[in-house]
Amino acid sequence: MFLRRMAGPLLGGVKEMTGIVGLPVVPNARDVLIGLYQKTLEAVKPIPESAQYRKTVEEITRHRLAICNEEDDWREIEKRVGNGQVEQLIQQAKDELTLIPKMTEWKPWEAPEGYKVQIVIEENDIPSHVPIHR
Repeated sequence: MFLRRMAGPLLGGVKEMTGIVGLPVVPNARDVLIGLYQKTLEAVKPIPESAQYRKTVEEITRHRLAICNEEDDWREIEKRVGNGQVEQLIQQAKDELTLIPKMTEWKPWEAPEGYKVQIVIEENDIPSHVPIHR
């Protein structure tokens, strides 16, 4: 009883398991996330600033990095980010770092030279309760 009462506050911030098969606890998750987010912001720089992909990655990454810098407790990071456990956030950040070089190679923000967008308008019967904007 004495041990439980005295050790309880000390162990309160220690995560024992994620509850997700194959996803182990990362004891220093905050530090890992900060490092991954800094790498992500650096890795996305070769992508044009006008590309929506870069804008979105930078916005999400800066937001999450700010939270990690403001919070020391992994529970608060999870709550404020609102996108899973810190271990899942680590996996997401690693996945993004894998995707960035591929996006840089594929350049989805560029249309092939001479590419013409085809607009298709279908005249379907529209139910009377659906407003028509013209």
